Amino acid sequence: MVPALGSDVLAKLRQPRPYPAVSLVMPTHRREPDSTQDPVRLRNLVAAAEKSIQDDPAVTRERRADVMDQLSRAVAETDLAHAEDGLVIFVAPGEHYVWTVARSVPERVVIADTFLTRNLVAAQAAEQPSWALAVSADRVSLWSGSPERVTEHTGDGFPLTRSLEDPDAERKERIGDLPSTFQDEATRQFLREAHTALRAVLASAPRPLYVLGEPAALALLEDTGPLQPGATPVHRGGLAKGPATAVQEAVEPARVARENAAATTVLAELDAARGRREFAGGIDEVWQAVKEGRIRLLAVEDHYRTVVRDEGGHLEPAEPSEPESRDDMVDEIVERALDTGAEVQFVRDDTLLDMGRIAGVLRY
Repeated sequence: MVPALGSDVLAKLRQPRPYPAVSLVMPTHRREPDSTQDPVRLRNLVAAAEKSIQDDPAVTRERRADVMDQLSRAVAETDLAHAEDGLVIFVAPGEHYVWTVARSVPERVVIADTFLTRNLVAAQAAEQPSWALAVSADRVSLWSGSPERVTEHTGDGFPLTRSLEDPDAERKERIGDLPSTFQDEATRQFLREAHTALRAVLASAPRPLYVLGEPAALALLEDTGPLQPGATPVHRGGLAKGPATAVQEAVEPARVARENAAATTVLAELDAARGRREFAGGIDEVWQAVKEGRIRLLAVEDHYRTVVRDEGGHLEPAEPSEPESRDDMVDEIVERALDTGAEVQFVRDDTLLDMGRIAGVLRY
């Protein structure tokens, strides 16, 4: 199973690998007729990678066989029938990974001693992942979500379950001592355990949090202590067992409201930064600032991509066919900004039209 993307996974993917580490990146399509070309493009990319490995004298016969085997396994695990907007495959001796991402990527084969992670990093940032905690008296489940999909997180103690059957319920009911479900001490203890497990997840993978459940369940969970600043309650019960589509439907209005509020805040910060002369706008200005680690907040339009070339240390518009042209500079900027501790926010297309579609608030 491919690990869920998070800062820890991305950090591990950036680490050096035994040569050759192969990165295959290609745009894919969600619907026919465009999707019919995807299998052909993938075969061509794989053939190009195989030829490069075969012709490379630095690759031993044993390592070549290992990488070829890993590449074959990765291709076998690739499900183009359920493709999104991009495909990222990483292969190295003894390991392989396949991700489908909801962000367009350039077509590329890179063989080095590290994986080409910038497209994956930018896609993960653009998806703006969140957590949804679904609470009931006998089950607490955690769901990893994005605008595109929601999947149940099974690990880190989740889901938590228990039986509601009380062997002494008949006697307690007879003497009037049977508490309601959310006043029972066993329920309180159960939700305390869920609270502890969730805080551990949030510590290692901080994200916006939505908490789903009946008002009584959410109130009892809140009594155990705050979850995290900005956690959004959603008064919708019956979702602790899913399905994922129902969880996504319940969260969507709150997610859209949060996204709109964040975009408004970003625009206000950019306008204020202009007045303080702490602003960078357009891909070249932003690139200069991000190289120096000066970006505190980076704003990028959702589908902004552009082809550039480096001309004397500055980025100039270019055609894809030009030598040394770079068609994923936006993704490289996003990755570099995140590496230097910047906050990255993706906003709707045309939101930054007068700022060059990419802009930043500077630290100094």
